[in-house]
This record gives sequence, C-alpha cells and structure tokens, in this order.
Amino acid sequence: MNKTLLLILCDFLLLNLLALTRWEKAEPARAKQPPVPELNANAATKDQDLVATMRESLVDEKAARDQLVEKLTATDANLAARDQSLVQLQAEKTQLTTKLTATEETAQQLGKKVAAATQAATLTKEQLAQLQRELEEKRAEAERQKLALTSLEQQQAAAKKQIEGLTVAVVVGEQEKKMLRDQADVLKGQVEAERTDRIKVQETTTRLANGVGQLAEKSTELTREIRDNRPISANVLFNEFLANRVATSFTANRKGFLGPVNRAKESKLVLVKSGGQIYALTHVEDTVFSFSENGSDWAKIGVNFPKAGASSPAPALNLLAVDPRVVAIPVDAAQAAAMGRKIYTIASEPFRFPDAVLISGGGEGYGEVVFKLDAAQPNYVRVDNRIMKRLFGTFAPSRGDVVLSRSGELLGIMVNRDYCALVKDFTTLTTIRTGDDTLAQGTGALLDSLVARVRGLPLGLQ
Repeated sequence: MNKTLLLILCDFLLLNLLALTRWEKAEPARAKQPPVPELNANAATKDQDLVATMRESLVDEKAARDQLVEKLTATDANLAARDQSLVQLQAEKTQLTTKLTATEETAQQLGKKVAAATQAATLTKEQLAQLQRELEEKRAEAERQKLALTSLEQQQAAAKKQIEGLTVAVVVGEQEKKMLRDQADVLKGQVEAERTDRIKVQETTTRLANGVGQLAEKSTELTREIRDNRPISANVLFNEFLANRVATSFTANRKGFLGPVNRAKESKLVLVKSGGQIYALTHVEDTVFSFSENGSDWAKIGVNFPKAGASSPAPALNLLAVDPRVVAIPVDAAQAAAMGRKIYTIASEPFRFPDAVLISGGGEGYGEVVFKLDAAQPNYVRVDNRIMKRLFGTFAPSRGDVVLSRSGELLGIMVNRDYCALVKDFTTLTTIRTGDDTLAQGTGALLDSLVARVRGLPLGLQ
C-alpha cells in the first residue's frame, strides 16, 4: 500500500478521535471540598491539566502510529516478495507449458513414425502372404493344366479312333444315300401324280361346295321372302300382343286450389326396338297427362315397370316428333330382360300388305282393317274402320289402339279413331323428366304448347 495514503488515513482517524472525544467525562470526578478562601499561587489550573492530557494522548497515538507504519512496511515487503515469487512461478509455468507442448509434438511425431513403421511391417507381411498364395495358385493351375493336357491327349486318341470309324460309316452312308436318292426320285414321281389327282378332286369339291352354298343361300332367301310375303294370322298376332304387354304405372302429384292433386294410372304397353334403344310405346291419354285440359305444373312425376323389379323407374317420357300424342318411354336392357317380353320392331316396309291388324290398346278385341295413304299427310295412314274384314271382340277403334303389319311388325299408334301415326323412328319432339322434383321444368306450359301443336293439325287429324 502507498505510504502517503496510509499517513493521510491515520491523520484522518486521529482528528476524528479528537473531535468526538468528550473530555469532560474522561477526567475522573473529584470530591467536593469546602471553599478555600485563598489559593496557592503555584497551583495548576483546569486548562493546564487538559493540555497535559492531550500531550500524553498524542504521544501514545504517535507510538501506535509508528507501530502501524512498521507493520505496513513489513506487509509491503511480504507482498513484494510474494509478487516476485508469483512472477517466478508464472515464468516457470510458461517454461513447463512450452516444454510440455514440445514433448507432446515429439510424442505425436514418434507415434506417427511408429504407426507408419507398423503399417509398413503389416504390408510387408501381407505382400509376402499374397505372394505365397499366388505361388500356390500357380502350382495348382500348373497341376490342373497338366491333368487337362493328359485328358486332351486321351480324347485325341479316342477321336482318332472315332474318325476312322466315321470314315467307314461315311463310305457306307454314301452308298445308302445313292440308293435313297434313287428311291426318292421314284417316290417323287408318285407324289406328283397323287398331287395332280388331289388338286382335281379338290377343285371338284370346291365347285360342289360353292354350288351347295349358293343353293343354301337361295333357299334361305326364298324362305325369308316366303315368310315376309306370307301374312301372319290375325289370331297369332293378337295372342302375341296379349302375351307380351308390359304393365306400366304412372303417377303425378301437384298442389291444387283445394288441396293436393294426386293422379295414378295403370296401362299395358308394348316394347319396340329402334337401333340399340328399347321403348315402351303408348298414347298420351293412357298416361296421367291429357291434351283435353289445361296444362298444369306437376311437382312429382313417376313411371314404373312393376314386372322389372320392386323399383324399376323410367327416367323420362319422350313425346315423338311424328305426333306429340305418341309417347315413347325409354327402357334399359336390364329392365327389358327382367320383363321377359317380346320386343317388336318397326315395319321396314309398312305398305307391303294392303291391310293391317288393329288391336285395342286395352286388349278387348282386334280386327283386320284396310288403310289408305294420304299424300298430304305422309306421316299418317287413314284406317277405314267402317270396312273391317273381320272383327273379333266388342270394341270400337279409338285413340291408343296398336296397329301391326301382317308381318308382325309395328306400324304405329292410332292418334284418333280414323288416323294412325306411322312410327318410322323415335325422333323426340320434347321430353318430360320423371322424379320427385319436376316443378322446375314447367310441365304446364310444355303441355299447352303441345296441345296447340295438335290443334294446328288438319281437323281430321285432331
């Protein structure tokens, strides 16, 4: 510690001690004596005693201060000695660290040298072992080659013997080959003769087969022509019609002024095929719709075929372009197969026969009728129901009756009691979708437009 700073601290402590000491209490209390009338001239006063006391205190303080200075001096000397020792120790530590680092580097170099030497020794041993193995392999290979050479010599000797035997066999084979060539020439002549005979027989057979085929084709054509040109009995057609009708249920629902309006109707229809599509054919009056009343917006429309399964609905009703009163209901192949009914085809030559068979849509009766062409209305034929050749059953021809050609094909549907609409194809004029929500398609306006179209026809067709 700095000596000047130590002296300043000592002076500061001394001054504080002097200022804070209460000297009146430091002097011991004296016994009171009665006043003395006179004082000795040489007696000491109170101030003089105080000064004496302070001098003594200062002397003591100086002595203590001198002791403290000596102690501080000794402490500084010890600290200086310790600092010097610490510096020496630090220097020694640095030297030892340097030596340790050098020693470690030397050890690492020695370790690398030892590892290199060890690896070199290992490689030398491995090379020696490899050379020994290669030597053994060469020796074994030499033995194998020696054995193989011996085997080849033996095989060569055996091959020489075989060659000698084959030479003899070749000579014999040449002789046999010559004999066989001679026989082959003889057989070749025979084969050529047989081939010529076979070709002649084949040509004769082909001519006969062609003749038989032509006869069969002509016979088939004749049979088909005879069948097509031979009218089928009306009784047969009527029985087929009764056996192949398809039960169809129609339903429709809408809101009415006085409450819900529900309609349901059961009809029996025939299946007709055009191209790859099958339809159930009927008249619009045999459904839940009618052209004799104002159209209504039906909210729910359903068409179902009970025979085709518990639930076999039809997706729509197509009103045909030939006449909107003719309705064709699409039927898929699965439904038709489930029904198991005959599927009629459209008449390819509707005017081949001068008469046709008219069958009541309800199946009450049938009759043979003459129909006439109308040049002004090529899509219709007029049925002269006043001149029926034969009438079976009690019925009056009316709309919805089915007209079949005498070949058993479909001619069309009666749109009224006099005219039959010829169904040549299933071109659709408009479609009414079925389902539980059909209000959006506006069936009222749609039916009204169809009624107007029918009323636009000539009076006899309405």
